[in-house]
Amino acid sequence: MLPLERQRKILQFVKQHDVATVSELAKHFHVHEATIRRDLSTLEKEGRLKRTHGGVMIEEEVHSEPPFQERESVQFEEKKRIGKRAAELVEDGDNIILDSGTTTLRVAESIAHKKNLTVITNDINIAANLRFAKSIKVIVTGGILFPESYMLNGMITDEVLESLHVHKAFIGTPALHHQHGLTHFDEYLVPAKRGMIRAAKQVIVVADHTKIGRVSLHTVVNTKHVHDLVTGEEVDEHDIQKWRDEGVRVHLA
Repeated sequence: MLPLERQRKILQFVKQHDVATVSELAKHFHVHEATIRRDLSTLEKEGRLKRTHGGVMIEEEVHSEPPFQERESVQFEEKKRIGKRAAELVEDGDNIILDSGTTTLRVAESIAHKKNLTVITNDINIAANLRFAKSIKVIVTGGILFPESYMLNGMITDEVLESLHVHKAFIGTPALHHQHGLTHFDEYLVPAKRGMIRAAKQVIVVADHTKIGRVSLHTVVNTKHVHDLVTGEEVDEHDIQKWRDEGVRVHLA
């Protein structure tokens, strides 16, 4: 069997079984495991499969997100740990941006004790959460309110972000991939995220482990714009190494 034909059939096999190990594929196609590993490397470079420890799964595309209330409860404990770990990267006196999202909300909860911070956010839920933090100045970007997610977005948001220069930006995302960078399913939300990233000296992505290895339709930024990634210890070691190989500092929570 020619390599291209075998790789096509490997894709079909993995789609049918959701995941597969190297040994399973080698037995199924009657070839050595080294041959399967070469095939998987080729398919991974093409963005068609995601390698895991000892196996492989289909590269998952993201087309939408559930409502805020549902997202808030998903991976809740992991997001709390991520928030605490990300807060350790915030120093007293910093000017920071907090992107809208359920994971960045956990970051906000964990920085309330910091001193002399300025926090800019496009999330009224985050702003409300920090309203009693005496040593934190909160700036809300303005923009069109998305009531189902507490997010502000649109032309006003983008114009405000263009005028800012901050130490750090904490960015949430539904999908991030070591080759494709940060991606999003909604093109309308991309400009604000790009504006936050342009405004910051240090870009810190906060995302639970289920977001890693996923790809969506629109590119926000490529991997070279990401300095730090804070995620849960549940993440696959293979994925961690890929990000470190790209020069990204990975912080596990």
